[in-house]
Amino acid sequence: MEFSKVSSLAVTCLMALAIVLPSHAQDSPQDYLNAHNTARAAVGVGPMTWDNNVAAYAENYANQRIGDCNLVHSSGPYGENLAWSSGDLSGTDAVTMWVNEKADYDYNSNTCAPGKVCGHYTQVVWSKSVRLGCAKVRCNNGGTFIGCNYDPPGNFIGEKPY
Repeated sequence: MEFSKVSSLAVTCLMALAIVLPSHAQDSPQDYLNAHNTARAAVGVGPMTWDNNVAAYAENYANQRIGDCNLVHSSGPYGENLAWSSGDLSGTDAVTMWVNEKADYDYNSNTCAPGKVCGHYTQVVWSKSVRLGCAKVRCNNGGTFIGCNYDPPGNFIGEKPY
């Protein structure tokens, strides 16, 4: 087979795979890290690194949620942020939801606005949390469950995140 036919066949096969396989855009370890580290850099906090052990924990727990997709914390040894969607949700969109809580966080008083939640945001930027692992699963009901775990954990009462 001449080279042009081989490359044409290869391109056709790759295009067919792209159509058949689900997209994992914005769900890679680097995507999760970039989203976290951008938020951390915005407040002067150093970057996190991906940790395969923490990621294995996140994946194991996410797999336990496939049957119900419920936002129930694992109560494990790590800090944890969870996200759910009735449809598809990218990992970076989940992190963006958590980071958007910044608008409801007052650093000076280290409190959330009344009636608001901001603990997901403070975990993302918790300066002592330096290792990250995240996982995403599609649940049996068609929803998406995403969990990120943080080592060491953050959000200690009376302590500021940075």
